[in-house]
Amino acid sequence: MKSTKDMTVGSPMKLILGFSLPLLFGFLFQQFYSVVDTIIVGRILGVNALAGVGATGSVNFMVIGFCMGVCSGFAIPVAHKFGAKDYSGMRQFVANCAWLSIAFSLVMTVIVAALCRNILTWMKTPEDIFEDAYIYILIIFLGIPATYLYNMLSGIIRSMGDSRTPLFFLILSSFLNIGLDLLCIIYFQMGVAGAAVATVVSQLISGILCLLYMMKKFEILHITKEEWKMNLSHMKVLCEMGIPMGLQYSITAIGSVILQTAVNTLGSLAVASVTAGSKVSMFFCCAFEAMGSTMATYGGQNVGAKKLDRLGRGLKSCILLGVVYSVIAFAVLYFFGANLAALFVNSGEKQLLADARLLLIINSAFYIPLALVNIIRFMIQGMGFSTFAILAGVLEMIARTLAGVVLVPKFGFIGSCFASPLAWLFADAFLIPAYIHVYRKLQKMMKG
Repeated sequence: MKSTKDMTVGSPMKLILGFSLPLLFGFLFQQFYSVVDTIIVGRILGVNALAGVGATGSVNFMVIGFCMGVCSGFAIPVAHKFGAKDYSGMRQFVANCAWLSIAFSLVMTVIVAALCRNILTWMKTPEDIFEDAYIYILIIFLGIPATYLYNMLSGIIRSMGDSRTPLFFLILSSFLNIGLDLLCIIYFQMGVAGAAVATVVSQLISGILCLLYMMKKFEILHITKEEWKMNLSHMKVLCEMGIPMGLQYSITAIGSVILQTAVNTLGSLAVASVTAGSKVSMFFCCAFEAMGSTMATYGGQNVGAKKLDRLGRGLKSCILLGVVYSVIAFAVLYFFGANLAALFVNSGEKQLLADARLLLIINSAFYIPLALVNIIRFMIQGMGFSTFAILAGVLEMIARTLAGVVLVPKFGFIGSCFASPLAWLFADAFLIPAYIHVYRKLQKMMKG
């Protein structure tokens, strides 16, 4: 039990900080995978190869985001059982997580791999970058089982209060990713395919390490033969939590796909600018992802322990952290955004760097609304109301669709810069009253 952490007792601020910091480093190293790919691709293979990888970003998020969302949802019943000290029930949920993850990963891999070329055609991917985009995204999608393996296991570990262990494996696999990138792209001259292979293999190794660690260190996860049996009622609960969270990512990404289609019409330079700016932004947004995942575990454990009074205190503490971080991030990106974007391309690409800096400034000016989106949405999910995530995702999809259909055709590149801020504002308009509603509903349920 030493590896776990009970978040139902103690100072919420201290618990949230202690839990979210390892998560933050974990997300940073997870981004390290794609960022290293992008830097090596952009500097060694050129702007067209960079645009080819970047053109897959939205559809990549739509599919891989679904996988990650499903795994996050699967971990919530585990957190509830852990908070309630029902360890046998927790192990049964973990076993059924495994069965469902195997089924989901196999079905998804076959379907999306078969549709890759059609999807890129529908998105009007420029001809000069089409083949690079296709090869890269096909290999990433063939690695979906590795995505499920790592995200399911790390989600289960975090649901029991351990946010450090997944970090250690990510650090190790991130360095492995760098070595594989250089080996595949420079030595074997595999082009963008090498970057994709490095990403998949690195994530597979981190997932295997998580599995081995859990088998050795977590005694309360030693599942008996009886607990390994498939349980339809448990699977139903897991799907009710996981599928809405996965759909929330995918529905949000539909808007991103429409937006990416609009950006594609502006040419490969615009695609490369968005790619470079987005990669920098993703690094800075890791803090918001860490806060969100922390609140999912915090909310799940405290609802399981029936300690609703701690939910509001934890939410306020995390929002304060989010606001402070947002201000600091905006200042850094305002002054150093172009320098950070220059990591991905040669300094001679003046227009590309100027556009990337503009994207970063506009996006970071709205980081406080983004902080609220992550903190409140994941808190609601941790409380057991995953369906609300779909509705928030629908609003984000609508906002990005409006940007792709209206803002980009009318204002060009700058129109695409306002797509994400618009999406965050739309989502907040729903999530804030939604939290108040579900909190009151839980109060009535527990009083009854």
